[in-house]
Amino acid sequence: MNFFKKLFHKKVQEPELEDQWEQLVFYRENVNFEDSQDVLRYIRECLDQMAEASRENALLGGEYNLVTGYLSDTEEIGALPKEEREQLNKIANTIQQLSGEQDRLREHGSKMEDDLFYRVQSQEKEIEEGIKKLKEAEEYGALVKQDLVRLHRERSAYAFRKQELLSECDNLKGMTKIFLVAVGLCLMVFLILYSVLQMDVLVGCFLAIIAAAIAITVTCIKYMDAKRELRFVNRDISKLIALQNKVKIRYANNTRLLEYLRLKYSADNSAKLQKIWNQFTKERDLRRQAGETQAKLEYYQNKLMEQLGKYPIKHPARWLQQTGAIVDTKEMVEVRHELILRRQALRKQMEYNTNVAMESKHEILDIARVYPVYAKDIMELLGQYEDAEVDF
Repeated sequence: MNFFKKLFHKKVQEPELEDQWEQLVFYRENVNFEDSQDVLRYIRECLDQMAEASRENALLGGEYNLVTGYLSDTEEIGALPKEEREQLNKIANTIQQLSGEQDRLREHGSKMEDDLFYRVQSQEKEIEEGIKKLKEAEEYGALVKQDLVRLHRERSAYAFRKQELLSECDNLKGMTKIFLVAVGLCLMVFLILYSVLQMDVLVGCFLAIIAAAIAITVTCIKYMDAKRELRFVNRDISKLIALQNKVKIRYANNTRLLEYLRLKYSADNSAKLQKIWNQFTKERDLRRQAGETQAKLEYYQNKLMEQLGKYPIKHPARWLQQTGAIVDTKEMVEVRHELILRRQALRKQMEYNTNVAMESKHEILDIARVYPVYAKDIMELLGQYEDAEVDF
């Protein structure tokens, strides 16, 4: 319970302390009036309070005059004749519309970084042709790759056929040797039979020789056919190699061209470059429109300043940002009400500083009256302060 009482007591006392924070406290009873240095120190501290209050009022005075000038401007605008007010409203309304258009363009614009925008802008006249070249190079490169793949497959097929023909030739050579050996063996057998057994082997020898001749002839014909086809295969392989070399040269040149175009336009492919170009054209149109809107806005802002210059308006530039108050009477009333509140707050603060200076001065004069022995020194310090204030 004691804790809550203390807490409640603290909350109650805080506003009272805050009310006292703005009140000056003079501690004359703590000054040793038998010591002139202590008295003069106290007088200087009072003068410092006066100087602080004066400085604050000097700063506030400028703002107060500014706010008063704004209020005077609202009254001057409100008192304009109907025709002149309509003309002023027309200009202000146009400024509002252009400002809204400018805000809308800001929301939809600036999709590209400035570095990318200006780089594309420097290539604006050639970039469409670059997209076309890059796309053609990509398509041509795809066709060349297809040709290289097809030629590689054809060359592999011919190489496989060449190996088959070489194997066939070797086999036919082997078969011919076998036939010759077989005929030789048969003739030797027939010769032995004839020599030893006195058998008639003439027909057998004749048949063996005819069979061997036929077999060797067939083998030779096949061998010659294989050799002839092998020459054709080698010729076709040579043609394929020559054609491959031509296509490889085209592929290499096209690849270098693609690398150069990609480097030149800082794009990996034509689709990306087309996307950048589309983005650039939109951004270019938006920026051009924004520039035109800005030019029109500046024109009508100058026109508004010129129109306001015809009247005793103290701060015409301020109304460039408050065109809504010119057009809308209710908004003008709100502006005027806000300015009145601001001026009242400034006046209250200036009155406080004035009272602080007056209280400090009264304290100084009262000490001079109560202690006449120090009156001369006190009045001299006060005179120096007032001279400094006048010079300031």
